[in-house]
Amino acid sequence: MAKEVSALIKLQIKGGAANPSPPIGPALGAKGVNIMEFCKQFNARTQEKAGKVLPVIITVYTDKSFEFIIKQPPVAAQILEAAKIQGGSGESNRKKAGSITWEQVRQIAEAKMPDLNCFTIESAMSMVAGTARSMGVSVSGNSPLAAK
Repeated sequence: MAKEVSALIKLQIKGGAANPSPPIGPALGAKGVNIMEFCKQFNARTQEKAGKVLPVIITVYTDKSFEFIIKQPPVAAQILEAAKIQGGSGESNRKKAGSITWEQVRQIAEAKMPDLNCFTIESAMSMVAGTARSMGVSVSGNSPLAAK
């Protein structure tokens, strides 16, 4: 028989750096989850992605056991990394913070594809380009999306 789900907790944690301090400790402690056990499992599974912010969805069951799914880093974080900038522009329509190429957009879209709600790589690229535009990051080169 399947376990009954007690709660779903969504957090963003740096890979390999989970510890019982806020926001992890209070979020899990309120649901009765063994915080240190979660931290050990999370850090072991995210060793190779150390330092990257990773969204995680924790499913807590009524018997206080848990399981979690680690997703890809947010698109915004990947864009900042690709453009080699610290942050986006405060006025994205006037001041540009940096630029990325369409090839970088394709790489980000392919990496994030399992987490996005789209079916084709072109629609994923469109979503990534839209996020870049809203951050004040321009996409340089000829758009492969406009050719259609």
